[in-house]
Amino acid sequence: MASDRKMGLWEAVAIAVGTMIGASIFSVFGLGARIAGHNLPLVFVLSGLLALLVAYSYSHLGARIVSNAGPMEFILRGLGDNVLTGSLSVLTWLTYVVSIALFAKGFAGYFLPLAGLPDTALATGLVEAGLIAAFTALNFLGSKAVGQAEFVIVLIKVAVLGVFVVLGIWSVRPDWISPVFDATHATHFLDATAVFFLSYMGFGLVTNASENIENPARNVPRAIYLSILIVTLIYVAVAVVAVGNLPLDELQRAQDFALAEAARPFLGGFGYVLVSVGALFSIASAMNATLYGGANIAYALAREGQLPELFERKAWFSAPEGLYLTAGLGLLFALLFNLNGIASITSAVFMVIYLFVLYAHYRLADEYGGNRAFILFSFVVVLVVFGVLMHYQWQTNRPAFYTTWITFAASLLVELVYRGLTRRELSIREFDFLKNSLEGLLNRRPRR
Repeated sequence: MASDRKMGLWEAVAIAVGTMIGASIFSVFGLGARIAGHNLPLVFVLSGLLALLVAYSYSHLGARIVSNAGPMEFILRGLGDNVLTGSLSVLTWLTYVVSIALFAKGFAGYFLPLAGLPDTALATGLVEAGLIAAFTALNFLGSKAVGQAEFVIVLIKVAVLGVFVVLGIWSVRPDWISPVFDATHATHFLDATAVFFLSYMGFGLVTNASENIENPARNVPRAIYLSILIVTLIYVAVAVVAVGNLPLDELQRAQDFALAEAARPFLGGFGYVLVSVGALFSIASAMNATLYGGANIAYALAREGQLPELFERKAWFSAPEGLYLTAGLGLLFALLFNLNGIASITSAVFMVIYLFVLYAHYRLADEYGGNRAFILFSFVVVLVVFGVLMHYQWQTNRPAFYTTWITFAASLLVELVYRGLTRRELSIREFDFLKNSLEGLLNRRPRR
């Protein structure tokens, strides 16, 4: 990036919170009400606890292994250079690309009706292109600018959600949020936990920015845990107000605008506008954080040989070409494809990456710290949750189930072909915390 200024703890927290409280909190409550019913607030509690299991490994490894490749650096060190590691790197970067496209489409979907503009292909495309271009420009200003912008945007959208919670909590009906634990509701509770666990996946972006964070040994673990705590509190509070103010059948009918409808009983038409504005800020902050993380991981993976060298080259304004390629491909996906339903596939990919990070941490525990028994427990729990997600896809969306496994197979095929043509080898960056500290004492820049 153009600037070498580092982001502080709260800017790193904002990057993670901005991604986690993205478009999902405004669009998935209808789905959540349908799956979990009155148990939705408790679903967010359990999902947050599951996220902490994975965060344990991310914080231990991220404190010592300072690399913007993040989880892929952890996996490379734990599993070594092989086809599986290479295919996971391709899969990781494509997940960011698809997420950018999803956010662009979500932003256009809220912006056009709020601005009174026609919902045409041209108008939608212009809004998507404008949003991606704006945050691409922000990203080449440097990590400090990205972190500061994310901090401001997150404050605004958290304030909007705060207004929603503070004004709505007084009219919550306790009987509407009372948990139900019969056999049917227990099954739905587990399904919802598997789905909503993925709403926490943004905390990993902290490790994708670790080279740009001040004192990463201290701030990376703190940023990870703080972001999960903040997001859990917000999710639970918003779920209590939403479920407690609007009957479940009305929440289900509202679908994508469930939160806006939940605000009507106590805020009227103003509530709809307020939540819509909050959605725009929410999606914008998620776009900012995801584009930053996607560009960082593309650059870092190319530097290690896991993506083509063109992702590492400097282009306009001294930003890596990976930034423009990530943004450009994200825009292409947004313009050419209807990405509804892809979110569950992307989430499944992230969960697979979590499993491999846990496995890598288990193998690296002697060197980087961590309790192997706890890591193994976390691995088994996440594996079970992944199984629940696959079962849920199979029962409710067979195309998504098949596409998930086709995506895994395709990434493996791409890696086999690319590795065969280029005979590339992946390299581990000698850039852990101790080395960084020694080089800092000698007033030397970390080796690129």
